Order: sequence, then structure tokens, then C-alpha cells
Amino acid sequence: MSFDQEQRSIVLQSALAVLLSAAVLGAGYLWLPPDGVGITLAMNVADRLAFALKWDLLMFLWLAGCVGGVAQGRFWNSVDRKGSAFAPPGPAIAVRAAVLHNSLEQTVLAVGAHQILATVLRGAELVLIPLLVLLYLVGRATFAAGYTASPIARAFGMALTGAPIAFAYVLAAGLILTGR
Repeated sequence: MSFDQEQRSIVLQSALAVLLSAAVLGAGYLWLPPDGVGITLAMNVADRLAFALKWDLLMFLWLAGCVGGVAQGRFWNSVDRKGSAFAPPGPAIAVRAAVLHNSLEQTVLAVGAHQILATVLRGAELVLIPLLVLLYLVGRATFAAGYTASPIARAFGMALTGAPIAFAYVLAAGLILTGR
């Protein structure tokens, strides 16, 4: 299988995002003080789920901003005012709608991963959740910023969002399979 130049550039941007994700998660796990992000050693499952949801608020705020961006674009553009049931998005909101759609998908996957992790992580291990939220936010912002430029420009943000989510599911599955 041979990749063209654009595909090789996408793979490179994705690999850089995976490396940054690993560095942030590894360094944060080692150095982020648990009490600095609201973790106590006596947290039960309900406390851990609540902890994850509180951090996930930041992701929902990003998503709400995306919804607001599409709504604002619809309000100011008569072509889009009738709504998506009547026509595909016009040029004024097409990128906003695409970012919203992708962000909705990523948010659902991330929140699910964080909630599952909250049931299997213990004590200081929970620092991974705020780190995952941080990577999500930086990933979404870089994805949105690069969207209009090219697939290469948005690849870093997509991978910076997606790779930590995939890691979270693999980690959760591993912990569950090993009896946590």
C-alpha cells in the first residue's frame, strides 16, 4: 500500500498528536497532584463518577459553543435560516456544522470513556480524567482551527482528540479484564 504526500502528512500529524498525548498523560500522571484537581483517596464509585462529570463539563461547554456558532450563523444567513431539514448547510455555516457534528461524536465517546474509567480508576489514577479533558479541548480547538485549511491541518487536532479517547477505552477494558 502506497500513500500519497497528503496521506503521509496526515499520518505524520497524527503521530505527533499521539506522542503529545502520551507525553501529557505520562507526565501528568507522574506529577499532577491529585488534591490539586479535587481527588481524595476516600472517593467511592459515586464520588468518582461525579468527579468525572464535573471535569466533563468543560467538554460540554465546548459542544455548547459549537451549537451556538451554528445557531448564530443560521440567524445571520437567510440561506441557512430555514434549517438543516430543508437543505444542506450553506457556505456560511458549513464548517461550523461539520465541527459541531464531529465534536458531538467525539464528546459522546469521551464522556463514555471517562465515566467507565471513573468506575475502575482509584485514588491518584483519577488524574488521568482531567488530563484527558485537557487533550480533548486542545484537540477540538486545533481541529476547528485547521478545518478550513486542509485535511493535513485538521489531522493533528483530530488525532489529539481521538487517540486519548481510544487510550481511555483500552485502559478501561484492560482494567476490567484484569478484575478491577
